[in-house]
Amino acid sequence: MDKYVIRKGTADDLEELEKLYDSLNDYLEQNVNYPGWRKGLYPVRENAIDGIKNENLYVIEINEQIAGTVILSHEPEKAYDKALWKTENNYENIIVIRTFAVHPKFMKNNAGFSLMKFAEKFGKENEMKSIRLDVAIQNTPAISLYEKLGYEYIDTIDLDLNIPWLKWFKLYELLL
Repeated sequence: MDKYVIRKGTADDLEELEKLYDSLNDYLEQNVNYPGWRKGLYPVRENAIDGIKNENLYVIEINEQIAGTVILSHEPEKAYDKALWKTENNYENIIVIRTFAVHPKFMKNNAGFSLMKFAEKFGKENEMKSIRLDVAIQNTPAISLYEKLGYEYIDTIDLDLNIPWLKWFKLYELLL
């Protein structure tokens, strides 16, 4: 049976996280690129460095290999202000899911589901009011996962990223 461990990421994980991002982007380039990510653009090593420095990057290990990662931030995209959320916009009490990535080798191992359930448990334990996230409108697998986990659709907005193929994003919120 596979052994799962979810823990805070450390500087020792940087090489493996960068390989995870690159492997995922290579996979997306060869298959359907639901999130619209591109190698060298996003996610990149600097995203992992920031998450580790801010102590809000978590990894899931399966059999001692990093299978996925997520950043649990308190900093929304500026465009989040355009939406009418279910809770007030006090981000000290709100988690924003960022850089949620699963290695292609572990996509069928429930690594993503487990990371999202961890975020929910973490939010409740830390008395957060909600979890918010954005997802590219074409990212149907992620949208399906979020809806299955009880996230409520809030709005569709332009995140003002100035990336032609990544204009429209769906916003979701889970009340805790």
